[in-house]
Amino acid sequence: MHNLASYGVVALVGALVTIIVDRPARAISLRVGYTAQPDERKVHQRVTPYGGGAAMFVGLCVALIVAVGLSPLRTAITSSHEVMGVLLAAGVIFVVGVVDDFREMSAPAKVAGQFLAASVLYFSGCTMYQLKLPFAGFIVLGPSILPVITAVWVFALSNAINLIDGLDGLAAGIVTIASATLCVYGLRLEDLGLLPVSNVGPLLAAVTCGISLGFLRDNFHPAKLFMGDAGALMLGLLMSASTMVIGGRTPPASGVTFFFFAPLLIPVFILGVPLIDAIWAFVRRTLSGQGFHTPDKNHIHHRLMRLGHGHRRTVVILWLWTALLCAFVLFPLFEPATNVFIPFGVAFMLIALVTWFSPLAARLGRGPREQDVDSEHGVNA
Repeated sequence: MHNLASYGVVALVGALVTIIVDRPARAISLRVGYTAQPDERKVHQRVTPYGGGAAMFVGLCVALIVAVGLSPLRTAITSSHEVMGVLLAAGVIFVVGVVDDFREMSAPAKVAGQFLAASVLYFSGCTMYQLKLPFAGFIVLGPSILPVITAVWVFALSNAINLIDGLDGLAAGIVTIASATLCVYGLRLEDLGLLPVSNVGPLLAAVTCGISLGFLRDNFHPAKLFMGDAGALMLGLLMSASTMVIGGRTPPASGVTFFFFAPLLIPVFILGVPLIDAIWAFVRRTLSGQGFHTPDKNHIHHRLMRLGHGHRRTVVILWLWTALLCAFVLFPLFEPATNVFIPFGVAFMLIALVTWFSPLAARLGRGPREQDVDSEHGVNA
């Protein structure tokens, strides 16, 4: 990975700019009333300014400008309109998030804004071209279905990041780990000749890693600044763009890594924690007759805290789970002999997650009296 230093420079620039802009963003947010107010469904106990999303957006823009000046990265930016499309789409979804932070948007309006951002990605060419499914081979995506798949992909990852953003530093840390993994994975594919150096995926992943890492300084517990929906949706869009252009453009190959059987399983692994949480939230709220966007306090991080873990420990535990899932992606790429262990490791982690976090498992592990006490105090409300 001979270009790793250039990607590191871009990530560092994104982190430093985000750190620098965090302070004025915090001051402006307090001045205009762009703040998160405490209530019964939120963990934080004091008024906290938003503005982290704005700081990260500035970091994104500056980092990409710097990338143009680095010759190893210039080809990835100038060879297509994809980077410009990502910037425009990030701007669209950022505005949607800001409006939602100020005054909660209706679910249809919010979804429409996310689909608009996805359309910008599609028309700029920043999307996947094919799907590789186990036992089915490659499926080339035609123009009739591609816009729908792009929109669904952006919607899924954006909302997954948004839903996991419930504790200080949780979403930013998970995105930092996942995007760093994706960048290394994409660069490794370039070294193997399986991705062209003009692919923008590793660059987008590096910038995403930098801005989310820079934001962590003021967001780790106790947080001085929140990213809000503006930041969470934007990070989800950046992750969806980078995963599509890496996982959705990998050519036929075998004998390298387990994930060549289905490259789009990569984001399912590296973003496993927020995706599992989003799926459970969808199932839980659907079965209870609630809308998908109806907030509650039954996410994975809330359950960990009810098990007795503190705020910081809960965040670190979920960071470690993300790092473990990312290791399943990277190790086979550098050590093909570890391919045989992946199915067993995945099965173990699924069993552990269901055992520890499933509402059914939690109820089976408690007696009737304990359940009654919880209901009286509103723990399971």
